[in-house]
Amino acid sequence: MGAHSNAYRDQIVLVTGGAGAIGSNLTRALAEAGAEKVIVLDDLSSSQRWNIPSLPNILFVEGSILDEILLKRVFFERPAYVFHLAAFFANQNSVDHPELDLMVNGLGTLRLLQYSKMVGIKQFVYASSGCSIYGSESPLPLREDFVSIHLSSPYQITKMVGELYCNFFSHHHEMETVRTRFFNSYGPGEIPGAYRNVIPNFMYWALQGKGLPITGTGDETRDFTYVGDIVDGLLRAGYAKEAAGQEMNLASGRETRIIDLANKINDLTGNRAGVVFSARRKWDTKSRILASVDRAKQLIGYEPKTSFEEGLKKTFDWFRTNWDAIDRSARFGPGMSAAVKSFIGKSSS
Repeated sequence: MGAHSNAYRDQIVLVTGGAGAIGSNLTRALAEAGAEKVIVLDDLSSSQRWNIPSLPNILFVEGSILDEILLKRVFFERPAYVFHLAAFFANQNSVDHPELDLMVNGLGTLRLLQYSKMVGIKQFVYASSGCSIYGSESPLPLREDFVSIHLSSPYQITKMVGELYCNFFSHHHEMETVRTRFFNSYGPGEIPGAYRNVIPNFMYWALQGKGLPITGTGDETRDFTYVGDIVDGLLRAGYAKEAAGQEMNLASGRETRIIDLANKINDLTGNRAGVVFSARRKWDTKSRILASVDRAKQLIGYEPKTSFEEGLKKTFDWFRTNWDAIDRSARFGPGMSAAVKSFIGKSSS
């Protein structure tokens, strides 16, 4: 934490989406690194207030990044760094609500960049999605210099739009922006729900003794990255001048099959209900995902250190410790994919 402490000590930092899994862990790390104030702006649309660390140098502001009154309020504090993690998440949600996805991920990002420019921030870190913007035709391992317009959901499109706006502000306004591309993040802090990631949902259902729904054959792979490694990468990207104007993957650099993930979670939780297979979703066009982390290693010294087994164990421990709050907060309702609806209906009967 030494280098991070030197960079953020006595600084004011804005974290949008700071109540989410990555955001809450990043917020805590910044606060513990000696930041004068960490401002969290989050509308709690996919997170909960209890997930935000209770520390004296953390200020929580509830609301949307589309609310210009709130933007004026938080930028009046004149943050030195902005970590923009807030998003309309994710693929299936954007398919169901494409206009809201465009407003939040497109216009919301543009407004944050505009306000950041006005107050003269030191560095703007944008949370992009490596699983989204590379498209289905990119060769493995996924590298930053290969992007594709063959995108299959509004979320993927608007994440790319955010990157392009960062690129514009970097070149036209000479503003220091960094584009970090996340890959299948998981870990403590992510509350399960209809539009959430696979690991918290699998963990939640396994702890209830339900079969885990796999959309596809189970041989599909993903590059699951522990939240602590992503937070370390974000902290490094925030102050590294070598990162300014660059894009980089924050990933584990390892492939894991979905069927192996499901089996590991069932073993960890003692769930004997197995798995349930259904058809792959239309927007899910990638059978394999594996990222290169060479650029992040070169530019900011990023090196993922948490093994998949260790990360799953830490996630499981967080679920057990916070089970009552998680169970109250988990949101599965209208809008979830047809496959998951069908699964829940079968499991409840």
